[in-house]
Amino acid sequence: MHVFKSILLFLILSSLSLTAYSDSAMGAIDHAPIGVMADHYHKKGESMISVRQGYMDMSGNLLDGKSISNSQILAMPNPLGDMPANLSVVPTEMDMKMTMIGAMYAPSDRVTLMAMVMSMSKDMTLNSYQPMMGRNLIGSFSTSSSDISDISLGALIKLQETDTSRWHGEVTVQQSIGDNKAKDVVLTPMGMNMEMILPYGMQAGDDATRLVLGLTNLRTLSEKVVWGNQLRSRFVVSDNDWSFGDQTELNTWLQYALNKSVSFSSRLKVVYQDKLSGRNPMISAPVQTANPENYGGREVHFALGVNFLTHILPGKSDRFGLELIKPIQQEKNNLQMDTDYQFILGYQKAF
Repeated sequence: MHVFKSILLFLILSSLSLTAYSDSAMGAIDHAPIGVMADHYHKKGESMISVRQGYMDMSGNLLDGKSISNSQILAMPNPLGDMPANLSVVPTEMDMKMTMIGAMYAPSDRVTLMAMVMSMSKDMTLNSYQPMMGRNLIGSFSTSSSDISDISLGALIKLQETDTSRWHGEVTVQQSIGDNKAKDVVLTPMGMNMEMILPYGMQAGDDATRLVLGLTNLRTLSEKVVWGNQLRSRFVVSDNDWSFGDQTELNTWLQYALNKSVSFSSRLKVVYQDKLSGRNPMISAPVQTANPENYGGREVHFALGVNFLTHILPGKSDRFGLELIKPIQQEKNNLQMDTDYQFILGYQKAF
């Protein structure tokens, strides 16, 4: 956490001091902040590979966007059964790691094809309490899951391009292939260790097929400043027992070119997600993450990032990107965990 705060402070101070420079050369600024997906298209015959590593940390809990204590959670009824009558297992910490490997190829100047594979690992720490009487703490335990989450195949379509602006659309099909019935050993409110199907939020996938539609605009405001906007929605078109809700994400960002090799960015991300659809009847533990109503909502995040170019492999420059993301508003549905921060590191290589 100390390293995170130090990097965040460095990026803030750097962003505030960049306007003193006047070098007009660009290069690192040609791509959006690393956390923005499907942000650019290529010319005919060009290709690119990319690797992104994401990390998210969550701790504590929110009820309708406001902080709530463990004792308050224990007073809430268990909506999934009569025994126990109240929630008795409380999540306290969660870490999620995501690895995204992608490739792009342009068969023409207007169309760029893309493919991506994402893997995910999740770790959660929880407290288990007595179901009645004093509600004393029985103990803490951890659960985890990991798997390839989904694969995506899509296309970016150039709509318009001028000297100062460009527009493109996205059409992608995303198929969840991750395990949606992962199990682990949990400490029950009766003090027993038992293997159970983990709640929805701990599953790597939901076995759903989604259609992703996006629209992106990039506008050059000056020789050193670029403004980008993207609207991207994911719709479930096919599922089985359950699926995570439809999601719409709006990103707007500003980038400043320090020089040809380095650019800094600030980004505002707004996410709307529906509640979880459907239910697995085997997921019925007295914990908030087992309730389909406790998913989705609206979140607003602010990010600071940097792109820089270097030469490692033969050919064109290697591009690295880094973003630190902090929530500034979390209006999550009902009872959910509180997101602390996210961190994304990426590598891109064009050919």
